Amino acid sequence: MDFSEIESRMDKTIDVLKQNLSEVRAGRANPAILNKVSVMYYGVPTPINQVAGISVPEARLIVIQPWDASILKEIEKAILSSDIGINPNNDGKVIRLAFPELTEERRKDLVKDIKKMAEESKVAVRAIRRDGIDKAKAMQKNSEITEDDLKNAEDTIQKLTDKKIEEIDKILSDKEKEVMSV
Repeated sequence: MDFSEIESRMDKTIDVLKQNLSEVRAGRANPAILNKVSVMYYGVPTPINQVAGISVPEARLIVIQPWDASILKEIEKAILSSDIGINPNNDGKVIRLAFPELTEERRKDLVKDIKKMAEESKVAVRAIRRDGIDKAKAMQKNSEITEDDLKNAEDTIQKLTDKKIEEIDKILSDKEKEVMSV
């Protein structure tokens, strides 16, 4: 039985978790929070990073400098209508996003959200494990593999699952430290 497909699906789940965590605002300026913000550019929704330069000159500041100055207002509107929770400051040339200091209560809320994301990833990994084991049982039922092969496959899939769950826990712990220490 080939376990590379199962491992690949589990890795994709972890990649999605990392992507989602990168978009969590931890009090530090992170350009990834703009990933889902699109601006109307010549009638086409376009990601901000394709119409402007994005830089982080300070720990709590993102500067967005559009390549076409006429789109400044559109970028400002897109940021205001998004759910990132930061008001843009437009000076006519660039847009500044200043990240406020996080309160202790807000940090705890963020940690709850992060734990929920990690738990959802663990559930997804366990579902992939279940699919893999079901597939192995079906193969054994169809006499494609022996009972011993089924037992070995179940053990291998479980070890893979444990490794991926451990990886998710490490990612969660690192992000928790980042949020609580900022």
